[in-house]
Amino acid sequence: MKVNPIPEGFHTITPYLAVYKVSETIEFLKQAFDAKEIDRHTMPDGRVMNATIRIGDSMIMIADEFPEMGSF
Repeated sequence: MKVNPIPEGFHTITPYLAVYKVSETIEFLKQAFDAKEIDRHTMPDGRVMNATIRIGDSMIMIADEFPEMGSF
């Protein structure tokens, strides 16, 4: 059985961003670009470890900074 390495609804390249205050960034993207939040996974401390948003027909994956893991 052949497996498609690109998930349904995604394109060949999907950016993954680690940003400061990702919840505020997602709200900005909703207001500015009519982004739709597809999913969000949070840590017990409230930080977003992964969220997926769609702008038009493009997906973007986004997360909070995790300096303790080298993501800042």
